[in-house]
Amino acid sequence: MNRTRLDTFEALRPELTRHAYRMLGDCGEAEDAVQDTYLRWSDALQRTEVENDRAFLRSVTTRLCLDRLRSARVRREAYVGPWLPEPVVSDPNENPEAAAALADDVSFALLLALERLSPLERAAFLLHDGLDVPFEEVASMLGRSEPSVRRLASRARDHLRETRPRARVSHEDAIRLRDAFAAALQKEDPAALAELLTEDVVVTSDGGGKVSAATVPVAGRDRVGRMLLGLQRKGGASVKRVELAKINGLPGFVFFDERGVMQTLALELRDGRIAAMYVMRNPEKLVRVAERYAAQPSGWS
Repeated sequence: MNRTRLDTFEALRPELTRHAYRMLGDCGEAEDAVQDTYLRWSDALQRTEVENDRAFLRSVTTRLCLDRLRSARVRREAYVGPWLPEPVVSDPNENPEAAAALADDVSFALLLALERLSPLERAAFLLHDGLDVPFEEVASMLGRSEPSVRRLASRARDHLRETRPRARVSHEDAIRLRDAFAAALQKEDPAALAELLTEDVVVTSDGGGKVSAATVPVAGRDRVGRMLLGLQRKGGASVKRVELAKINGLPGFVFFDERGVMQTLALELRDGRIAAMYVMRNPEKLVRVAERYAAQPSGWS
């Protein structure tokens, strides 16, 4: 493949990878789907002329993700405990606008809501509403009529309406709440912790059956507060290091024990309080987080 074609693909790779991650909720699967897309595109170029590279690449990526989703649904039916998407960790000091856009784009709430859609509903919504692909093109990609994909996207939109944030939290407020939360836990102060939580706060933990984690979400200010303080008292000594991070655009933490990364914790904020927490403990979903910190072992600087 000539250099111009390669440059074209590399310029589109971030968009394709983001689309695949939103389809699949798994960074490794997303990267594999995009790499397979590249190979199929390269093969197609040997045999024919591709008139619109971007449209071709989006179409192939979507179809490959749909194939993976169908097999993933079988695996997730046997998944132990709550399923969360693989966390995407970034520098806590990154541009606040970029972080807010990421939080909207790949928020845990959105990705979990997407899980409740059928594969075709998810694809139609993400292509049209996420990538601004015209319905005529979406219909061609999915092998459905245009009225059909309009209905798919509309149903998806209805399901996802409640996941959209009412208002973005300012960078300053996010940092303040994150730091106050950390301080309340370190001091084991139940009153200070309760003041930071919404009445209906929910903690969702994903251990995948591989490590200890709550097998159902824990909801309610009192129950969540007691659980957090209990875990701090019992397991705090095993934590050797904590790094501040943005996790799927949300303020959060990466926890390390003597073996390396042990979990991530992301805080979803609403009306000046913490409304949800997403805890990733499944070691298979922490591999890329560990690799990121291995490349920068002293954490963010």
